[in-house]
Amino acid sequence: MVKVQDELRYLLALSSIPVIGPGTTRKLLNAFGTPENIFRAPMKELLQVEGVGKGRAEGIANFKAWGETDKVIGKCEKAGIRILYYKDADYPVLLKEIPDHPLVLFMKGQIREEDRYAIAIVGTRKASHYGISVTERFTSELSSMGFTIVSGMARGIDTAAHRKAIQNNGSTIAVLGSGVDVIYPPESAWLYRRIVEEGAVVSEFLPGTKPLRENFPVRNRLISGLSLGVLVVEASQRSGALITAEFALEQGREVFAVPGNVMSSSFAGTHSLIQKGAKLVQSADDIVEELRHILKGFVKSNKKVEIALDAEEKRLCCQISHEPVHIDEIIRNSGVASSEALTLLLGLEIKGVVRQIDGKKFQLV
Repeated sequence: MVKVQDELRYLLALSSIPVIGPGTTRKLLNAFGTPENIFRAPMKELLQVEGVGKGRAEGIANFKAWGETDKVIGKCEKAGIRILYYKDADYPVLLKEIPDHPLVLFMKGQIREEDRYAIAIVGTRKASHYGISVTERFTSELSSMGFTIVSGMARGIDTAAHRKAIQNNGSTIAVLGSGVDVIYPPESAWLYRRIVEEGAVVSEFLPGTKPLRENFPVRNRLISGLSLGVLVVEASQRSGALITAEFALEQGREVFAVPGNVMSSSFAGTHSLIQKGAKLVQSADDIVEELRHILKGFVKSNKKVEIALDAEEKRLCCQISHEPVHIDEIIRNSGVASSEALTLLLGLEIKGVVRQIDGKKFQLV
């Protein structure tokens, strides 16, 4: 009987052959039963497998880079990277449901059983203040209910979702378009470390793989595959978030979208999704309602702690929205003296009600 670690070694060897992808590997496994048998099969039998062809068959038959395969295994052990085999009990349950799930998954951190209750939040890298604010609001509500937040650790919406989940003491999973040991974007090293502590960073690409452009559409199917549904916050017509939404539909996952400014092209893709039937959502409760048949009592209480505000603070808050408002406009419309307004706004920041951005602009959290 072949040991699991031996099967894993043969699978890693297959994945290192450039012309052999997950689809071809599945066909080979169906034909020969185990990864080891694939390498022991004669050329004649390899060529009989649909889609293999001479190039792939020769790649398998002439494979000699076992030392490199062993180096990958050693590198993972040294760097604290877990290699999850698709037969592993810890392999993510939801991901295993999709037909093209990776046979080998690399992971730093930990995926828990309750991470099957996950929502992906995706959107543009060039997010507006409104998009960031909406992302933070939904993330806060969902993580408070116990949902794990899945995203791709890209700039913009992805980063906002991961960051807010961590701030809310929630679990979050980042799916990379590079090796699990390659941090991208590089300025997110701090976020990477926190995600590993509070959840997991995963990738199907071999350690050391650079964040090549063609890798990102491939990884998007894992973002949706790890989730019960995908929330698209802000996306243009050419956004990669739409690819994730397409994968979600193919996988039988729910797709949710937040409406934005109809005059802004950065929401054109989001609005297109809504026109095509994506569920328009205004709060996390809308998502929960759509998934109620799956959740079966999972959702935790999401009662918010009421923040006590005095009359002057409330007057200021009435002049602030989720879009940035300049302090001069706040003072003018509220009728509060400028010196007093600055003190009140500082207090509101400390209470977590507003945040200051772009120097003298404020928005509701």
